[in-house]
Amino acid sequence: MPFIPHTEKDTREMLDAIGADSIEDLFDEIPAELRIDHLQHIPDALSEMEIVRLMRERASLDGTPLSFIGAGAYEHHIPAVVWDIATRGEYYSAYTPYQAEASQGTLQTIYEYQTMITALTGLDVSNASLYDGASGLAEAALMAVRANRKVKSRRILLAPGVNPVYEKVAHAITGGQGLGFEWLPRDAATGNIAFDALPEGREPVAVAIQQPTFHGTLEDVDRLTDWAHAQGAFVIGIANPMSLALLKAPGHWGEEGVEIACGEGQPLGIPLSSGGPYFGYMTCKQKHVRQMPGRIVGRTVDLDGKPGFTLTLQAREQHIRRTKATSNICTNQGLMVTAATIYMSLLGHDGIARVARLSHANTTRLVDGLCALDGVERLYDAPYFHEVALRLDRPVAPVLEALDAQGILAGYDLSEYAGTDALLVCATETKTVADIDACIAAFGEAMR
Repeated sequence: MPFIPHTEKDTREMLDAIGADSIEDLFDEIPAELRIDHLQHIPDALSEMEIVRLMRERASLDGTPLSFIGAGAYEHHIPAVVWDIATRGEYYSAYTPYQAEASQGTLQTIYEYQTMITALTGLDVSNASLYDGASGLAEAALMAVRANRKVKSRRILLAPGVNPVYEKVAHAITGGQGLGFEWLPRDAATGNIAFDALPEGREPVAVAIQQPTFHGTLEDVDRLTDWAHAQGAFVIGIANPMSLALLKAPGHWGEEGVEIACGEGQPLGIPLSSGGPYFGYMTCKQKHVRQMPGRIVGRTVDLDGKPGFTLTLQAREQHIRRTKATSNICTNQGLMVTAATIYMSLLGHDGIARVARLSHANTTRLVDGLCALDGVERLYDAPYFHEVALRLDRPVAPVLEALDAQGILAGYDLSEYAGTDALLVCATETKTVADIDACIAAFGEAMR
């Protein structure tokens, strides 16, 4: 809770300095009929001690349930030092580094972040981030239209594993610019692409592939990437960055790799926090860098040969003509990126790989235990990372409600998207053997 040190004397001196009689005078432009004298249903003021107690009581009402929900946002352990550093004043209050000479720390942080993200995705260049993974897909689609000038269709094909929420967000953002999104066929057995039913002659400007898929499976990204390139399309790779310590990077998919990679950066040190704020990452091949939205920080040397950092490309509407701008992104989600940079620096590649392996192992234990119960089976026969879709022999919602009453959030109801009673479960490295066994036992009771 912040401490505001202004005394009445301090306030009076500041008002005198700006020529105002009172704080109320600062709001004199607001018409009187729009102002209120008091707030209804607001209790009397409390002391700091009383407020702290009240907020702790309110927070405790949420409880501390065991969560096995994934579906795009994941509960990973975040070392205390990550946010202890990220919330220091010089980071917490940092703003857009317009003046390089006064922003070397911020610029270097972003530069280090870009370097790490390109290493994970296997591509050449990273921007300073986007709002989230869903808007990242929208920006990647717009970027593909600008860069893939040989194709005029503005048609984006989506592999069946793309997060359906991403499609909705991308359509909302780009629909006004004439982009259309179409789903590719799904194989009923694996949940992945049905290669035998792939359309020909559609002239897509881009094909978006998610790995791991929204349903947790692993797609044959090499084959699908090569098929997309044979259609003259760019490939947009959507990847969970945590998985990239183990799985093939998008820049190496197929013969040529993807042109653009994007996704949700939340697994890299960002708490779940009721849905945000998160951040989206984006990387691309060097030859497409001028079509990348947002900002890019570069490293250079000054006249004395000393290293320094600066904004190298920032082709957005604040800097160039609106008609030439790549995007109207007005933030780089700098605080989230700072936390992610600290997180990746602490864990390193080996540490992130260890988290990924533990998550996979825990999910395997959870799924094996659940599938041993009557009425539960795998929905798809395909490899997975740390999420698995399960088919239940009854509606999912009542089962989840029963488990919720025991303090267990057992997964994400997939029924709307799977066309059957299905549940998506996830177990990260934060779950112990006792946690997983407790979930399996409670699930068994709920099914009985």
